Amino acid sequence: MKCWQAAKVAALVAAICASGAFSGAASAAEAFITDQTGDEVSVLDLGLKHVVARIPVLGKPAGIAMARDGRTAYVTSTEGKYVSVIDTASRRIASKIAMPDTPLGIAIDPEGRYLYVAGFYVPRLYKIDLSTSAIVATVEVGASPSGVALTPDGTRIVTADRDDNQISIIDTKSFSRTGTVKVGTHPFGVTIDALGERVYAANVESNDVSVVDLKTAKLLGTVAVGKRPYAIALAKGRGFSTDQYGGTVSVFDLSTLQPVKRISVGDYPEGIETSADGNSVYVVNWFSNEVWAINAETLAVTAKMPVGDGPRAFGTFLRETL
Repeated sequence: MKCWQAAKVAALVAAICASGAFSGAASAAEAFITDQTGDEVSVLDLGLKHVVARIPVLGKPAGIAMARDGRTAYVTSTEGKYVSVIDTASRRIASKIAMPDTPLGIAIDPEGRYLYVAGFYVPRLYKIDLSTSAIVATVEVGASPSGVALTPDGTRIVTADRDDNQISIIDTKSFSRTGTVKVGTHPFGVTIDALGERVYAANVESNDVSVVDLKTAKLLGTVAVGKRPYAIALAKGRGFSTDQYGGTVSVFDLSTLQPVKRISVGDYPEGIETSADGNSVYVVNWFSNEVWAINAETLAVTAKMPVGDGPRAFGTFLRETL
């Protein structure tokens, strides 16, 4: 090869490397999985498909909310009145936020200023200022609030009030409850679509998913799914519910609300979330200690990854890394 040709190739390689076209420079993803029985959070590298770190978290961790920038994860413990704040880069607990009640459901606003935590026994929703780690407001919701979700613009919050068979709708500015909607029996997980228009509630004891119009606070319809649905993800115009007792993920069409398929997964699936690119759905299997990946388009299982003991990951647990 002549000198000028070698120089040209070297320059081209340098340009490609700088642009991130090689896989080594591309972004990857991690899942922070709350292992309730193991009293830890497993950090699962979704590219390598194995656990790369384990973070001790006491009190039987279950709920999790990942900050939008992926730098911080907030974890609730079902046997501890606190929220553990995890620095995702160092894999360490940076601090703990004291709570007056046992927390479960948790969500963070899009700007990362406030954390919203449901107190399971009182029951109330707590607003925490993350600059001070102080509770700055509370609002009463229904009995045994479980899942918590925010609209993408952060203007409204929804809680799944398990023992009242309803969802509560809260205005974030006034931090007051503006409405309730009756859903199925014992709603647990709650998900809001990307437009902030529809709420999907997984009803554990009636084996269905309720679909609510958030603007009108009206029930739009109900979708029959598998046994004991716990949480819902949305991808490719479909809904995906984890059916804990069925060991399946039920897939349904979001426009017609008709069933599409049931996919067999591990034992007692609970946590579920869609990847940032919308191509994969990750399912956390509580009893078989695994995370399964499903192709959101073909509905094929593409990976089975072991994690810690008793994984739940109830909430948002995925983050992008560089």
